Amino acid sequence: MFHFSVGGKTVSVFPGAEPGAPVIYLNTFPDEGRQVFQAMYRSGCPEFTLAAISDLDWNCDLVPWDHPPVFRNTPPFTRGADRYLNLLTGSILPEAEKRLSEPPRWRGIAGYSLAGLFAVYSICQTDVFTRVGCISGSLWFPGIKEYLFSHGIKARPECMYFSLGSKENKSRNPVLNCVRQNTQEIRAFFQSKGIDTAFELNPGNHYNLATQRTCAGIRWLLSR
Repeated sequence: MFHFSVGGKTVSVFPGAEPGAPVIYLNTFPDEGRQVFQAMYRSGCPEFTLAAISDLDWNCDLVPWDHPPVFRNTPPFTRGADRYLNLLTGSILPEAEKRLSEPPRWRGIAGYSLAGLFAVYSICQTDVFTRVGCISGSLWFPGIKEYLFSHGIKARPECMYFSLGSKENKSRNPVLNCVRQNTQEIRAFFQSKGIDTAFELNPGNHYNLATQRTCAGIRWLLSR
């Protein structure tokens, strides 16, 4: 394992033992990457490298456009996804991969909540990632479904994984109630393009077993 910092972000890289192992870029919280990597290997997953990026400004770095707050006493969403994606692909990715013994066979991007939203949005902006994990993704975000349906993707990914908690669409917040419908419609849209997709419904609300759900998504991407 090694760490480095770029643009105020902390990157923790957990290299796979196999040369050329695929790399999953996971936007997450501090120490979550270590927990995910350890849980994955305890379960006997295929060899892969995990690059976990933390110290994110979640309401900026991971959202594609401005939007007012959806919860009381929380900050607004301020467009920063394009800027952060440039940092990720232009600086973080090459720095992470130059220390690996061989280039990865493929790259995936995954994330939970707003990081799942960002993972899906990213394929409209870059062809770097060929597998996408949107785990309990914030696909309720106003305008994202319409954006994805009307904008082309840079290159067709090999596969895409979507998941949600079974209670996530039962929020008292009316903005969030569309999340299951949006997720299923977005999944169907990409499936109609010939992309291998999956949708998994997990018990509980948005906050239940986040690490386990993340592991399940990454495991599915590695299995294709």
